Amino acid sequence: NAAQHLDKSLRSLPPTAREETRTGGPRHILSPIPAAAGTMEIVYVYMKKRSEFGKQCNFSDRQAELNIDIPPNPELAEQFVERNPVDTGIQCSTSMSEHEANTERFEMETRGVNHIEGGWPKDVNPLELEQTIRFRKKVEKDENYINAIMQLGSVMEHCIKQNNAIDIYQEYFDDEDAVEVTDEAPSAKTINVFRDPQEIKRPATHVSWHPDGNRKLAVAYSCLNFQRAPEGMSNESYIWDLENPNRPEITLKPSSPLVTLEYNPKDSHVLLAGCYNGQIACWDTRKGSLVAELSTIEFSHRDPVYGTIWLQSKTGTECFSASSDGQVMWWDIRKLSEPTEVVVMDITKKEQLEHALGAVSLEFESTLPTKFMVGTEQGVVISCNRKGKTPAEKIVCTFSGHHGPIYALQRNPFYPKNFLTVGDWTARIWSEDSRESSIMWTKYHMAYLTDGAWSPVRPAVFFTTKMDGTLDIWDFVFKHCDPALSLKVCDEALFCLRVQDNGCFIACGSQLGTTTLLEVSNGLCTLQRNEKNMASSIFERETRREKILEARHREMRLKEKGKTEGRDDELREELPALDLEELVAKAEEEFFDIVFKELKRKEAEAMKKKPKPWPGPKEGEHVEELTGSVS
Repeated sequence: NAAQHLDKSLRSLPPTAREETRTGGPRHILSPIPAAAGTMEIVYVYMKKRSEFGKQCNFSDRQAELNIDIPPNPELAEQFVERNPVDTGIQCSTSMSEHEANTERFEMETRGVNHIEGGWPKDVNPLELEQTIRFRKKVEKDENYINAIMQLGSVMEHCIKQNNAIDIYQEYFDDEDAVEVTDEAPSAKTINVFRDPQEIKRPATHVSWHPDGNRKLAVAYSCLNFQRAPEGMSNESYIWDLENPNRPEITLKPSSPLVTLEYNPKDSHVLLAGCYNGQIACWDTRKGSLVAELSTIEFSHRDPVYGTIWLQSKTGTECFSASSDGQVMWWDIRKLSEPTEVVVMDITKKEQLEHALGAVSLEFESTLPTKFMVGTEQGVVISCNRKGKTPAEKIVCTFSGHHGPIYALQRNPFYPKNFLTVGDWTARIWSEDSRESSIMWTKYHMAYLTDGAWSPVRPAVFFTTKMDGTLDIWDFVFKHCDPALSLKVCDEALFCLRVQDNGCFIACGSQLGTTTLLEVSNGLCTLQRNEKNMASSIFERETRREKILEARHREMRLKEKGKTEGRDDELREELPALDLEELVAKAEEEFFDIVFKELKRKEAEAMKKKPKPWPGPKEGEHVEELTGSVS
């Protein structure tokens, strides 16, 4: 086709142009040339000199020629030994190679458009109610308007009837029991990575999911090394859109770095934050990046705020915070000038701040509105009652079992009496009925544990992060001693994690400010058949076992105490009853005896050191008198 098209083009050229094209000549593209019958045909002719074509190849048939003939040599065969049998490995599967390509990130930018009411004539002001009503009445009397409404009404009526007949959003299998997923091995994969855009990287200390649809992720960044923060380190924290990891959607600009950051479950535009300097800050994303409300520093915490939680109130404005200064404070964001209530974490119940235990984690369950729990730096969990009137009533009981700070504390979403703690090198599960010891615990890991959380959809699954960058997923129905899945997320330490409400996605924050979004397999985020009953029976069985052990230990301690008291009584019976004055006189006598003995010993030593006197000359000896002076 191309050759015919070129021939046709050449035939339509004038003779001079045609000859120049065939023989070579200057390289150029011919412009459109008018063809017959007044039509315009666009032709592109690419030219090349004949000398640049090279020599023409001519092929012809010929008989085969024998160039060399080597006959077989029998002597060479004697140098070889036949190998029989012969084993040869053959790979049946096709050879495959894996290649990775780092493509450029697709940058997205979000822009908003403000739509205002339009379509009004120029002489009608849409802000004036009388003018708009007058114009509407005028339009409604128009025949074209009535005809248009009648035509559109029939179409709308058909759509409404269709919508009433079929519900396209109906869930047909919503009432079905949970399907047991056992075929698939536990797994997780990385969905997205959100990196700190600052040059000086800061640890991601807290993560919070957007309450409506979990489309966004709020991350708090701060360096918790006291007075070791590098110069020029930014105080900003960010809100990320899950679909755009290149650039944060909103930048939060506090006066002090944020340690915690929490979305308001009732109003997704409002966020609560705890600052490194002890202040409580509140943002409204509709008002911009700057702080909307900030507590006064005189009435705030004295140490970094490690925990902030929203309360389930009618107004949706109440919250409370905890800090390592040993105080838990209640706030109303409508008036952040001072806290509404303060509880001192003094387990001696004297409310003395110097004896208070530093709080580093908080737990509040909306089904138990008066109770809250605090994890401390000393490894003690304090269970408190907010409605208590006296310090003794506010601090109900304590649970001791960790050797270091408790970085995570959370009640089981299905069984609130059981709660998870993460600290030192272990994660422990407790029951409120057993206060002396935890009912279940993990083995001691080589790396320090930094955070943990329950799965919101499976009562037997929880997650922990470690300092070696590993995320462990535990399923104690499936396996007790080891995690069901251990995943190396990054090379640096993981500091925080938060699980999405549907249990499928996990966000982990690292030491270098990298937030990794992971998706777990269906088996880890789907409720198994009879899992609730199995988890409940395990909790009850372990609680009962711990109670039996506690009773046994208590009995042994009482026996040991009775034995020691019996020995003391026997010793008292053997000793004669002595008068107090006799004891004092005897003690004085022993004291003075020791003093006199010491004096005599010192006198004897002094006598030994004195020089012996000269006895004088013997008979017959001559003594010369020596005179001299001593200077």
